[in-house]
Amino acid sequence: MNFSGRMSDIDLLRGQLRQVSTGQDGTRGRALIMTGRRRVGKSRLAQEFCDRSGAPYVIFQATRGRNPAAERADFSETLAQSTLPGAELAAGMGTADWNHALRALAIAVPDTTPSIAVIDEVPWLVEQDREFEGALQTVWDRQLSAKPVLLVLVGSDMSVMEALGHYGRPFFGRAPKMTVRPLHLADVGSITGLSADAAVDALLITGGFPEVVAAWRVGMSREDYLREALTNPLSPLLMAGELTMLGEFPEASQSRAVLAAVGSGERGFTAIATAAGGANPLASGTLSPILTTLVDKQVVAADSPLSTRPDTKNKRYRVADSYLRFWLAFLARGIPLVERGRGDIVLGRIERSWTTWRGRAVEPVVREALLRLLPDEDWPDTEAIGGWWNRQNNPEIDIVGADREPVAGKVHFLGSIKWLENQPFGRRDYDSLVRDMLAVPGAEPGTPLIAVSRRGIADNVPLAAHWGPDDLIRAWQ
Repeated sequence: MNFSGRMSDIDLLRGQLRQVSTGQDGTRGRALIMTGRRRVGKSRLAQEFCDRSGAPYVIFQATRGRNPAAERADFSETLAQSTLPGAELAAGMGTADWNHALRALAIAVPDTTPSIAVIDEVPWLVEQDREFEGALQTVWDRQLSAKPVLLVLVGSDMSVMEALGHYGRPFFGRAPKMTVRPLHLADVGSITGLSADAAVDALLITGGFPEVVAAWRVGMSREDYLREALTNPLSPLLMAGELTMLGEFPEASQSRAVLAAVGSGERGFTAIATAAGGANPLASGTLSPILTTLVDKQVVAADSPLSTRPDTKNKRYRVADSYLRFWLAFLARGIPLVERGRGDIVLGRIERSWTTWRGRAVEPVVREALLRLLPDEDWPDTEAIGGWWNRQNNPEIDIVGADREPVAGKVHFLGSIKWLENQPFGRRDYDSLVRDMLAVPGAEPGTPLIAVSRRGIADNVPLAAHWGPDDLIRAWQ
């Protein structure tokens, strides 16, 4: 598969290696924690960066559940076969523990020229051997940091990777964190060759996950992509979600049931408890820690209403990436049908619900794009974009622009998202926004009104500003 997009990530890594080369910091070596959702392309990014760098390197990938002694032996063998100048010297060292194994790495990296060492799936090493973190800190402080090496620690369990840098942990204060995200909207548009509005559809379906985007041939319509994917039970569109769920959530676990409830469209705590519990809704003491864990892993996002009044008890939950949201909504229960050659049934379900599903799914994409476009000359102080709703979800305001979050000091504008095939944002939509705006704490009669629309704005609608698909693409360019 060709490597596409990710130039900002490659440039960030190049910048870290450049600092190693120039020795700008107090220590010659630099360490970096690289994390991101499973299947987002972290390992491929690390390999591509190493190949492009021209520097000697080693990449070691851990194996989950492996015997620690066998893992260290594999680390030693990988090191011996690497392009690091001292690889042969390191091959003769013992691997009685991780102190020995990592000291061999310190011997293998050169003293004067920059090199790269990548340790992939670090959470599995932490899980296997409680001494790994302490050994990493000791060898880094005493040996590795004194050499011009970029040490990249990679892992998909985002809560574990975040914890590596926390106060009280051995590696605290030694490595900044880099989060690898799915391909952004501009990259998806470039890879698929689609117009801006169609590229948004492609992003919502694929989530920007490289292997799923790569199956979208240049210029292919949404309908043709789905039709082709749903004739193949092994298509990336179907299998990436299945493999993610199997890798992170055991099939009978309560976490999986909660995630399925959120993916089916339930947003409130009580509704999620009912959907996930079946005949007996999950107790608050059971559901709360599950949701906290899912949020910590960045699988689920928790949104609160944005206004000048705090409202922490009115959270809404959503699946954080749109691909998994799409997979849970349409594909999870459709896989048996595809396996029987009836992908047409699944496609019919998608088409019947597409407009409604897309209208909700596009909201976080729009808010993130506006957050990248603002502040600007017209809105110089707008640094927070959210939405607002009350307990009854009536009214709901799609967009709230403010000076800060989670509690705004000042509401700068309110807006609506209209993402339909053929209808622009019209006078009726504007009148509805005017009718509902004063329900938002901090809004005033003169608060500016804006819109984001797939098909533009009708004539004579007095909006303060509006954005469309091309503007969303521009936010990422």
